[in-house]
Amino acid sequence: MAERLTPGDQAPDFILQDKDGKEVRLQDFRGRNTIVYFYPAASTPGCTKQACDFRDSLASLQGAGYEVLGISPDPAKALAKFADTEGLTFPLLSDEDHSVAEAYAAWGEKKNYGKTYMGLIRSTIVVDPEGKVALAQYNVRATGHVAKLRKDLKLDQ
Repeated sequence: MAERLTPGDQAPDFILQDKDGKEVRLQDFRGRNTIVYFYPAASTPGCTKQACDFRDSLASLQGAGYEVLGISPDPAKALAKFADTEGLTFPLLSDEDHSVAEAYAAWGEKKNYGKTYMGLIRSTIVVDPEGKVALAQYNVRATGHVAKLRKDLKLDQ
């Protein structure tokens, strides 16, 4: 399991397929600030709330110079349905083997109702224009996360 990323670390590069099967590379976003957020499962209540918060804040985030990428272990077909149902216009990327989540330390041990298992840890990594980690947040809450992220990035001043 990878160690958690911290500001100044090089963000692990990746190539993943989006909801339409098109390859998306982190490298394609060089020169821009990029919010990479990991969520456990498309179309679940918490993940829908978080995705819709990003959707509703997308214009102001982009206006402040930030792109948004959502990554989950869902197959592309599930991501396409999620995006269509919720009107999500930012890229949703499929990480079915969770290799990218592992590289970002967003895959690990979780506990639920006394059971321990491996799964996706809701996390957000902000990558700066040079490909370095600017901000790394792990175990974030779905509700209110985008507002907290905006505050942490000093976008609401």
